[in-house]
Amino acid sequence: MIRVASVSPGSVAEELGIRPGTELLEIDGRPLEDFLDWEFLSAEERFVLLARHPDGELVEYDIERPEGIPLGVELEPPRIRRCGNRCDFCFVDGLPDGLRDTLYIRDDDYRLSFRYGNFATLTNLKAKDVERILAYRLSPLYVSVHATDPVVRRRILRNPLAPDIMEQLRMFAAGGIRFHTQIVLQPGVNDGPVLERSLEDLYSLGQWVLSAAVVPVGLTSFSKHHLVREPTREECRAAVAIVHRFGERALSERGRRWVYGSDELYLRAELPLPPADWYDEFEQVENGVGSVRYLQKQIAESGPIPQLTGQKIAVLTGTAMGRLMPEVLRTLEQRCGAQFELIVLSNELFGPSVTCAGLLPGRSFIGALRERTDLDLALLPGEALNQHGRFLDDVSWADLAAAVPVECRPSYHFTDALHEVQPV
Repeated sequence: MIRVASVSPGSVAEELGIRPGTELLEIDGRPLEDFLDWEFLSAEERFVLLARHPDGELVEYDIERPEGIPLGVELEPPRIRRCGNRCDFCFVDGLPDGLRDTLYIRDDDYRLSFRYGNFATLTNLKAKDVERILAYRLSPLYVSVHATDPVVRRRILRNPLAPDIMEQLRMFAAGGIRFHTQIVLQPGVNDGPVLERSLEDLYSLGQWVLSAAVVPVGLTSFSKHHLVREPTREECRAAVAIVHRFGERALSERGRRWVYGSDELYLRAELPLPPADWYDEFEQVENGVGSVRYLQKQIAESGPIPQLTGQKIAVLTGTAMGRLMPEVLRTLEQRCGAQFELIVLSNELFGPSVTCAGLLPGRSFIGALRERTDLDLALLPGEALNQHGRFLDDVSWADLAAAVPVECRPSYHFTDALHEVQPV
């Protein structure tokens, strides 16, 4: 059963009398379990919808609408499929107390993998889930592989019942499903020969595995350091060498590199990032793969930037991007004439080993800007905010604006915010 959260004014749903709180029960006699059923079954131009209004009245709607006209219904968020694994490096298990409640949800949901690109392990699939993935052609899926050796993978997941991932991928591939995959590198467990075997196995699936990313394990100050450690520079360099060897092979045989190391892998290896063309279409940029080159590409393709000579603009980021940002800011200075100041923040919430800008808490930004009356503008990483305008520590954008003396704007690639700045 799914429930309506809101109805768009003037929509087909409003004309029918569907309102918030209405339960959507069946389409053409088929039960509606979640948003997937709703989206796929309601895509027809004509169908019969059985619904229950908030007052308990059952209503059957014979719906006919022109192709492409939305019904105008927004659903309540689905119940998230929880993770049954216990990875030593689980980021949720490494969170401190006092954050937003939703951050403590250990999700492992194939539906969110298809919809939002969340990585799932596919270890909690039931026969009905498999049928739905194949019937609805939920492709591509984003899969946390970690290792293709079943024994090693079960050890990493701390799940002795985890199915053989290669058997699962072959079965779904036979049904037309494609995948983006990731391997979170746990030193001494799935690096070295295990990493080579995993990439070889995934590569053997041909067109069905669209990409593979190798990401070093990231730990907070609250993680299980007695069970897992972060890779050393030498271990990261060894992983980069494997990635490059497979990447060059894929480029030669298939015309694209296919496998990529995350930016963090290169930073820990103390190696320069590959050029932008290494990352093909930047399929895993949301996974921290090619983030810097993608940012540079976005800036280069953004079109004209207002001339802001005389303005002093701060750019706040985490320690990972802090080492790479000066090159980006020099390009911006040349294009718009503003003076940019880079403010690199260590993560006071999770600890200094967490270097991603998107995981910085609101209080870190407030602390950095509280006395900065000399700035005309401050640009903050947009990925540090959720859809409700809140940081990980539940500080809101309104709290930030009230606490600092400078105008702040969230930004994903700088030019999205600079276009709104008025020249002096």
